[in-house]
Amino acid sequence: MDNTTILIVVVGLAVLLGLVALLVQTRRRKALQDRFGPEYERTVEERGGRRKAEAELQDRARRVEAFAIKPLRPGDRERYIRSWTQVQADFVDNPKVAVGRADELLSEIMAARGYPVGDFEQRSADLSVDHPVVVQNYRAGHEIAMRQAGGRAGTEDLRQAMIHYRALFEDLVSDAEPVARARAS
Repeated sequence: MDNTTILIVVVGLAVLLGLVALLVQTRRRKALQDRFGPEYERTVEERGGRRKAEAELQDRARRVEAFAIKPLRPGDRERYIRSWTQVQADFVDNPKVAVGRADELLSEIMAARGYPVGDFEQRSADLSVDHPVVVQNYRAGHEIAMRQAGGRAGTEDLRQAMIHYRALFEDLVSDAEPVARARAS
């Protein structure tokens, strides 16, 4: 083989490897976008780039896959549904207390399902793996609850918090396997 042929082969292999790497990266990105939905773009924006965001999302997925996430036992599910119904009824007379209780109830359900319930940021990151759509609602509801704790949220804000919390509540008490885990299987 002469030098020109060797150079052509080497360049061809480099181009081929580059295309394979691009294909792998594109597939990984698409899989993360499918799994995390709107959480993917939120994380890209928050982290300032796709590479950092994708690394974080992959770390989240590995972390959560190590948890023993399980559905609620039927008796627990019914108890939590009754508690939620009571929280909603209490909203009429005392919206501030009801929103605080809704936040606590969601933490209780997460713990019963097997999610660690550390600080809010870690909790919402963990939830984003199995509940990527409603975790936005959880963040929005929690943000309103924090404003309310500082005296900066009105009754309409608190009503919105309850609506946001209800979306996550319904996801957490359902019998269905989390969307992301079912998709990843």
